[in-house]
Amino acid sequence: MNMILFMFSLSLALSAALTATNFWLAQMSPNSEKLSPYECGFDPLGSARLPFSIRFFLVAILFLLFDLEIALLLPLPWAVQLQSPTTTLTWASTLILLLILGLAYEWTQGGLEWAE
Repeated sequence: MNMILFMFSLSLALSAALTATNFWLAQMSPNSEKLSPYECGFDPLGSARLPFSIRFFLVAILFLLFDLEIALLLPLPWAVQLQSPTTTLTWASTLILLLILGLAYEWTQGGLEWAE
């Protein structure tokens, strides 16, 4: 218990010290160049607040969903060696089936069509 308390207090103290050092050493001097929406060397031609297509968000969410699937299925080869591998394979198959059904639904609804 003492080791856990020590590690918790050490991480809290280190985080507080690094945050205080950052606020103390940081140079906060905003000027017109830093506050401009573009910092690439040319003047903006239009507004920087144009609406963003929802398709980009949909692709990002689908990527995160299937990336999460890989993270959830990563321990599957080691979990097969447990006492009841059929339970592990049933849960993994259920997860894959749900993801396939979700992908099929998105496909039939036209959510994966980029151009309309």
